[in-house]
Amino acid sequence: MQERNYLQRFFGHLKTINHHRFLVMKTCFKCGMYKQGLLHDLSKYSPQEFFPSVKYFQGYRSPISKEKEICGYSTCYLHHKDRNKHHWEYWVDRKPKQPVLYAYPMPYRYMLESVIDRISASKTYKKEAYTNAEPYEFFINSTEYKVMNPKTVSQIEELLLYLKENGEEKALEYYKSLYKQNKDLL
Repeated sequence: MQERNYLQRFFGHLKTINHHRFLVMKTCFKCGMYKQGLLHDLSKYSPQEFFPSVKYFQGYRSPISKEKEICGYSTCYLHHKDRNKHHWEYWVDRKPKQPVLYAYPMPYRYMLESVIDRISASKTYKKEAYTNAEPYEFFINSTEYKVMNPKTVSQIEELLLYLKENGEEKALEYYKSLYKQNKDLL
């Protein structure tokens, strides 16, 4: 693949995050999650996230992956996960008076936003190759579920499997009904 110049990476990344945010917003709206749809991933426009992402932009996967390959960590993701409650890492902390890190269960609204984020990211990077199985397969084959809270893992797995087995239209209807049922628990 030909190396892109700075302007190509800048506008390529801007187009990618705008597209991703639009997909998340549209899907959140279908589930009745209007505020979360509007506010999703606004930190990606901050200098701490935007410029490192431009540097590592490739177009076919997250720049975070490339930065982690090169540096061993991602400065933009360290910034991102601490400002966005739909990332499970946001919910990792020490329990009072204990030295061990603990993954707390994600509140339902953020867990559902995380599912929508995964679907939208898969669509953004897979483009025409996207299938409803993609977000589920990616999640099951990742190692993050080993650190996440078991309740959160179970919820995400169930919702992504429902998408895989029933298609997007039915899945979004199901997600919306679950969101309405769990709205008061937030």
